[in-house]
Amino acid sequence: MRTFLAVFILCAAFLALVATARAEDPIDTTRAMIEAQIKAFLNDDVDAAYSYAAPGIKAIYPDKNVFFAMVKKSYEPVCHPGNYAFGRSRSIDNGAMIYHEVLISGRDGKDWTAIYQIARQPDGSYKINGVHIVPNTESKGI
Repeated sequence: MRTFLAVFILCAAFLALVATARAEDPIDTTRAMIEAQIKAFLNDDVDAAYSYAAPGIKAIYPDKNVFFAMVKKSYEPVCHPGNYAFGRSRSIDNGAMIYHEVLISGRDGKDWTAIYQIARQPDGSYKINGVHIVPNTESKGI
């Protein structure tokens, strides 16, 4: 019985460790952040959408409403996707920079590829540093 209990405790501790390490995976973390920003755009939540922008983006668009209007105009498929799925991801310099490929079907029926560049901030958090969008659905890699 003691052996069973010891094995059970070790297994539980290992699973907790794996779950914690997985939760802190920068690819998973930044993917969830992109999804949260897309949901904020879909819900017209200006504050939430703007909160994911990196300081460099906020320096260019210090007014959150101007930022939101720019995204609606220039990145409409990202702002209001019909459907989207994550493609490839790449972590550079031990997670200092993360790139995500997001394949988007626009509401207008056109398909797009958005490449998100996400930068780790000095406090360890991640912010969206830019998005490059091209009309295309084939993964070309990052």
